[in-house]
Amino acid sequence: MPSRTGTAHVVTTSRTYKGTTYRTHLLRRSYREDGKVKNETLGNLSHLPEPLIEIVRRSLQGETFVPLGQAFEVVASRPHGHVQAVEAAMQRLDFASLLGTKPSRERELVLAMVAARIVAPHTKLATTRWWHSTTLASDFGVAGANEDDLYAAMDWLLARQEAIQRKLAARHLSDGGLVLYDLSSSYFEGSCCPLAKLGHNRDGKKGLLQVNYGLLTDVRGCPVAVSVHEGNVADSATFVPEVQRLREQFGIEHLVMVGDRGMIGHATVAKLREMSGIGWITALKSASIRALVEQGQLQLGLFDERNLMEISSPEYPGERLVACRNPQLARLRASKREALLIATEKSLQVIRDRVDAGRLNKADAIGLAAGKVVNRYKVAKHFELIIADTSFRFERKHAAIAAEAALDGIYIIRTSVDAQRVDAADCVRNYKALANVERAFRSLKTVDLKVRPIHHRTADRVRAHILLCMLAYYVEWHMREAWRELMFADIDQAAKLTRDPVAPAPRLQTALEKVASRKLDDGSSVHSLSTLMAELGTIMRNTCRTPGAGLEAPTFDIVTTPNATQRHALDLIKQIRP
Repeated sequence: MPSRTGTAHVVTTSRTYKGTTYRTHLLRRSYREDGKVKNETLGNLSHLPEPLIEIVRRSLQGETFVPLGQAFEVVASRPHGHVQAVEAAMQRLDFASLLGTKPSRERELVLAMVAARIVAPHTKLATTRWWHSTTLASDFGVAGANEDDLYAAMDWLLARQEAIQRKLAARHLSDGGLVLYDLSSSYFEGSCCPLAKLGHNRDGKKGLLQVNYGLLTDVRGCPVAVSVHEGNVADSATFVPEVQRLREQFGIEHLVMVGDRGMIGHATVAKLREMSGIGWITALKSASIRALVEQGQLQLGLFDERNLMEISSPEYPGERLVACRNPQLARLRASKREALLIATEKSLQVIRDRVDAGRLNKADAIGLAAGKVVNRYKVAKHFELIIADTSFRFERKHAAIAAEAALDGIYIIRTSVDAQRVDAADCVRNYKALANVERAFRSLKTVDLKVRPIHHRTADRVRAHILLCMLAYYVEWHMREAWRELMFADIDQAAKLTRDPVAPAPRLQTALEKVASRKLDDGSSVHSLSTLMAELGTIMRNTCRTPGAGLEAPTFDIVTTPNATQRHALDLIKQIRP
């Protein structure tokens, strides 16, 4: 009987039948008989999973396999992917050099604070505790930092604000180009900061102190500079100083400023006329539009044929007026007005019933009650109130309502820029670009970066905090642009330049399909920025070591394998350009 004690091995064969390839995995043993090498099949492994077959193959080739728990143990596991994405974006933007050319402890801390603001905004104290739960503290080299270190780094950052913003302006603004400017506010916690004042509250937090801050961006909404003001400063009072800063600090002599109708009024225009090389694009307030109609300089009947026209007026010498009518906006305003009128009438009828029943009398008391109603709904100009000590009547002012309704959907862009440089349609598009600044304010305040509430007590710390948030938005803005195809956003930005500037901006079909299906072409989920960051946060970095080794034993890191969406998101970051 021959000895069959030869070497076992796995043999894989394949054959194709009717276009389908079939693989067979056989366990065989080689042996020698009568001086010849022969093979014996010990079993068919084809029913086993491919990975298990590979393990059998490699084991028979001499490799030793041990249970995973005996090979190494995980001693720490931290979220890493979102930190990795932010750090990669910063590298693409050369963000460290933007802050300062020389490495320093303060620069490391500012980089870490900006990254932390994007990943998970917290107070400074909470940040020093939170970032140890991710790979941020170790990756940015700030593991030993405390709250006082962060405050010192903020002071360091504020001292470099002008230089940083000068670099940003050089990157994103050009001589003769457009600059968007708008002002917002955030409420303040405390009462010690000299910047905190009562003012026009945009957060709906009446009675709370606030701080105002202005944002300069390019026409796309990419932030360039931020300024901080007392909470009671008027929007228009900040405008001319920003223009002067653009010229004196950033070296931009010729530019076109875009600001809203409250920002660039007659007084501001008068000052801008004294500054050579400065153009502007803004809009008229409703009272000014009504005056043009009453003077016969704006013929409403012309809107029956077109939705955009240029007019001139001696009230605006050397300027162009681009008049627009948006039918959809007209219908929306008419519907809103009628709803307010109906709600007002219902509340006034309650007062009338009380007066008729004798439960409310005296003209002063009746007038006070009725005044609260019409002021609440902001329609006092549309009602006539007939008040006596024992009676109360009201009726709509139909003529006034009709006069206002005639202007529904009409707005007028006011500009000093000549038509050869910017045509009428582009004037409208450039003014509407202010929505990009509003989008920045939403991200800063509520959506992602949570600049409010502001807790700092000194003016400089408030300024440093808002600057830090602006810089975080700068990085985030570029990440959003890179991730458009993964998010609920239009990919084709060039289409904005050719569509009707007056009509409401429609979303492209691709964006509508993403919203409807909540799926991308490959079947994966569409993301918001927050959900995409959360998805990336599931990429973990595991710190491992040999089982049973002491605490001083060396460790090594293993990062979990990204899924298709995570890999795509990280690849898109590589497309960012400063």
